[in-house]
Amino acid sequence: MDHLPFSPACENNKDTILAHLRQEFADGVRGVLEIGSGTGQHALWFASHLPWLTWQPTEIPQSLATLAPRCAASALDNLLAPQPLDVSDAPWPLPVPDAVFTANTLHIMAMSAVEAFFQGLHRHAPDGCRLVVYGPFNYDGKPTSPSNAQFDASLRARSAHSGIRDFEAVDSLAEAAGFRRQADHAMPANNRLIIWRRRQA
Repeated sequence: MDHLPFSPACENNKDTILAHLRQEFADGVRGVLEIGSGTGQHALWFASHLPWLTWQPTEIPQSLATLAPRCAASALDNLLAPQPLDVSDAPWPLPVPDAVFTANTLHIMAMSAVEAFFQGLHRHAPDGCRLVVYGPFNYDGKPTSPSNAQFDASLRARSAHSGIRDFEAVDSLAEAAGFRRQADHAMPANNRLIIWRRRQA
């Protein structure tokens, strides 16, 4: 698969994330909807190491060409064919299963899309749904490291709508969507892995 689209960040963080997913998804989770699957490296790695899960990778329509080749080259029965999904669409074209996973997406999306993401979860996620978000966050309005401050500046220089999100704002959106935070794990390279769970109706 050397010729396929490749993300060094995915390669560097996949094992650390997997350790948490293996624990979080061990009890009662049978299907995962991944938002913004990128090159498909995470989808392939997690599906291969969590064989009891059905993993559904998705991307915005214009990025499916980056995601599709790696998924097509896989022989995994539990890795589904990638599907188009824009979180700003209403309703979403796919059902939300037991869990939703997304990595390094919220700081790329416009804040309006982050809000739409949680609105979509509010509409579609079942009771008990786990939400796992990986990426950098600011806390108390401040970056957690000089490297994150530099990364945020580079994001905003490339696109006015991008930027590292404030944890408190995202947690508030999750709460409004019916999700209660379960864990906030420090990860390598000044990233976080935050887990929410939808409350029972």
